[in-house]
Amino acid sequence: MDVEILSRIQFAFTVAFHYIYPPLSIGIGLIMVVFESMFLRTKQKEYEVLAKFWTKIFAITFGIGVVTGIVMEFEFGTNWATYSRYVGDIFGSALAAEGIFAFALESSALGILLFGWNRVKPWVHLVATWAVFLGSMFSAVWIVVANSWQQTPAGYHIVGEGMQARAEIVDFWAMVFNPSSVDRLTHVWLGAFLAGTFLILSVHAYYILKGRFVFLSKKAFKITLVFAAVASLAQLFTGHSSAEGVAVNQPAKLAAMEGHFEKSAPADLYVLGWVNKEDKSVTGLKLPGGLSFMLHQDFETPVTGLDAFPEEDQPSQVNAVFQFYHLMVAIGMFLIALSLFALWQWKRGKLFEKKWLLWTFVFTALLPQLANQFGWFAAEMGRQPWVVYGLLRTSDALSKSVQANQVLFSLILFFVVYLILFLLFIYLMNKKIKSGPDSDIDFDNGSLNEAIAKEIAK
Repeated sequence: MDVEILSRIQFAFTVAFHYIYPPLSIGIGLIMVVFESMFLRTKQKEYEVLAKFWTKIFAITFGIGVVTGIVMEFEFGTNWATYSRYVGDIFGSALAAEGIFAFALESSALGILLFGWNRVKPWVHLVATWAVFLGSMFSAVWIVVANSWQQTPAGYHIVGEGMQARAEIVDFWAMVFNPSSVDRLTHVWLGAFLAGTFLILSVHAYYILKGRFVFLSKKAFKITLVFAAVASLAQLFTGHSSAEGVAVNQPAKLAAMEGHFEKSAPADLYVLGWVNKEDKSVTGLKLPGGLSFMLHQDFETPVTGLDAFPEEDQPSQVNAVFQFYHLMVAIGMFLIALSLFALWQWKRGKLFEKKWLLWTFVFTALLPQLANQFGWFAAEMGRQPWVVYGLLRTSDALSKSVQANQVLFSLILFFVVYLILFLLFIYLMNKKIKSGPDSDIDFDNGSLNEAIAKEIAK
């Protein structure tokens, strides 16, 4: 393999591994805020116990997320020096904003969140919990802004020529609110909410099936299910809005996502299929004219296809982009159906009677993570051959002094280190989930208020 392929594989691997953890932190942080807010409002002890339990899980994901995120910043300088020089002014502003407005807020409140129980007033601790949650949300803002600028550059001008050219900001807010940033940010936030909520649903479904912490778990499951259902439905709308934006700003990417080759013709919408780039065909289950209807509310309106672009400007891995995109959509539709069905069973009073449904939730925790990964793969591979869309090709963004054997060695080293970190993450998560929430109260016989009422009655 050459330097470009190895560098792309290395960066994809490190980013994909890192991206396991921030979505979990954001999603778990949301439910932590909900549980602790409900404790302050109702004074029911079970909500405090749940908040403390999920704070410990949050700490694990946050810690490994921070460690794995540092590596990517070094890769910009080692493997992608030309790219770093080209976008340094843009990325520097966004990453500085993340450090000032997001990470500082998150890290300064983290100590109170983790160690402030019974040391500060309850409302102070709740403020710290909110601060950590909002800090994780703000971190996503600036990372997505920086990445979105690569997809749809705005608010810049080019200084210099040739290999010395670089982009400089001329309008900071145009850079922040570039054509794709809002759609992509809401899509990322909702994907994070799904990752966190479905992990929480998975753990508490497991407890219910095993007859452990049943009272706590039923409360946690119902509350979290509402947020999971809302997030999964909202994701459908943000995904549609994002696709419309891609059609306008990156038509080659959308054509690859749907395997549409004809230069200007009505486009089909595939449920599933297989793309053969050589003969420019797709075999699969489709809705004729469906993509045209989704974009223009008309089955006959032409959509720009891959043939409208020179071969060198088309994504090279069209089938991979197609498959990743459709897997993401399929998982999203499944999560909507599952959460709505569970809500219906709740309304019927049979939510916890169906063991097959609870077991489904146990294993569904993996699906939002896969959907997040597949979505990023489709977005990044669909942008190729550009690292900055229409401005800088990936092949021109590499460091000139890095050799293939050096990249291969570091890739193997990263794989070993990340494998150890992942095993540590699984071990710590398994240990904490097996031990369960810490409490001296037998919640399986009712809430704290009910227990006190029983004692008074005696």
